[in-house]
Amino acid sequence: MEDSTSSRRKFLKRAGATSSVATAALSAMTQLHGQPVAANDVHSCLDYRRSFICGTSALNSVRFWIESRTTIIDTKHEKSAVFYQCASCKSENTFGELDLFLAENYDFLPILGDGHWLIFRRHARMDTERYRQTLESPNAWGEPKLLLHEGSNVQSLDTWENIRDVTAQGMPLVSQTELVNQDTSLRAIIECPVKTMNISLEKQMYQVDTGPVALPDLTREFTPLIDCLSLAFVAFNQNDFADFVIEQPTPVVENDEEVCSIYHYSTPISLPAANRLLTHD
Repeated sequence: MEDSTSSRRKFLKRAGATSSVATAALSAMTQLHGQPVAANDVHSCLDYRRSFICGTSALNSVRFWIESRTTIIDTKHEKSAVFYQCASCKSENTFGELDLFLAENYDFLPILGDGHWLIFRRHARMDTERYRQTLESPNAWGEPKLLLHEGSNVQSLDTWENIRDVTAQGMPLVSQTELVNQDTSLRAIIECPVKTMNISLEKQMYQVDTGPVALPDLTREFTPLIDCLSLAFVAFNQNDFADFVIEQPTPVVENDEEVCSIYHYSTPISLPAANRLLTHD
């Protein structure tokens, strides 16, 4: 039987990863082969039911629901930054009298952290110039106000039986996926509420499938740091690796011909990781 790392390498090769994030992921995998990934000693997580970012502008004191949290740690320079990815909404005629959604509509998703906003706008037709925009904070929404609530009585789910029972009881589930790049001395912890949890009683297995999350490129330094982030979904069913599918330009093929390209979650990749599942009151 093949070892799991060899299988994941073949999986990456078959996927044909071509995006910058996919290339970075493959590089990180090579660097981490055979190396343990450190885990946090203290378990804590956000209570995502009650965590928001609020604007303070009189024009629009918008409230965004926080959908994931990515912490990037630079161990060489002993500094870190936290990024909060917010839930999607649609482009709108805010506070209009009629026609509240724009006719040429697009998905809108903001990320806040380290003094910047990163805005994703996904149009029906691929628009690379308007897809990503980095802005200094504060902006038109005013100085952002973080309304964060930590989960209380946080517990680590480290057995199959615990994961099965907490899932069946309808308790909150939060995942943490830790990635490391030894060449750059960068480490990241991606935390998110588990929206979809698969449970097989027959196989005694679980599988997390959730997103979007803010996936960082840890292979080099970015200025500003927020530009290292891309949108992705994460899946895992073991403690030592996680698979990601990343939003990126993706060809639409009909009858073996490319008819157009769109922004879509595509080109799966697999990374060594330290995965944790938590629950809280």
